[in-house]
Amino acid sequence: MDERFGTRVVTARAPAAEIDEGLRSYMLSVYNYMALGLALTGLTAYVVASTPALWTVLFGTPLKWVVMLAPLGFVFFLSARIHRMSVSAAQLSFWGFAVLMGLSMASIFLVFTYTSIARVFFITAATFGAVSLYGYTTRRDLSSFGTFLFMGLIGVVVASLVNLFLQSSAFQFLISIVGVIVFVGLTAYDTQAIKEEYYELDAPETAARKAIMGALRLYLDFINLFIMLLQLFGQNRE
Repeated sequence: MDERFGTRVVTARAPAAEIDEGLRSYMLSVYNYMALGLALTGLTAYVVASTPALWTVLFGTPLKWVVMLAPLGFVFFLSARIHRMSVSAAQLSFWGFAVLMGLSMASIFLVFTYTSIARVFFITAATFGAVSLYGYTTRRDLSSFGTFLFMGLIGVVVASLVNLFLQSSAFQFLISIVGVIVFVGLTAYDTQAIKEEYYELDAPETAARKAIMGALRLYLDFINLFIMLLQLFGQNRE
């Protein structure tokens, strides 16, 4: 037999139990990358927010625009180049992105109370876990929702940019409601898509890079869901 990712077996005659074990190993690596990325982001954000000298430089000068936009540029770069990177380079890029996102998200500790941040994080984790489990276990094909979810994502991004100028709390509330729906849907959709990618029978290095890219997709779903819920349920500092 030809072995691929971990215990993955890539022969059409492989027993279902072996394939399932390989799939579990693959998905576990995806979730581990995602969880470590979230931990690195949270730690970075907390350290920056707790160090006045750092957040004064990052958010009190024009450098704030670099901090805000750098993660978006990094996502595009990583998405375009990851398939040509070595596994170690892809891992380092993912960790670097997690740190950049932490710098960008440090501002939430300056705006919202620690208690409400912790509460919303656990709400997000519970919601994400339940929806991702659904995406993993359901036999319903969710690919038909892809276009709808992508258009919803574009709508949320455009509306958020517009509201930077409007500064409307009512409009932000609506954006957050729609955003929660979109990112809940994307969590289930992406989980199923990542699961299906496992069956493409890639070489070990390609499968490892796909696991990192899958972790990035779920990481972004989690972060954006967290931000939308924080806008709804977060308590501002007085």
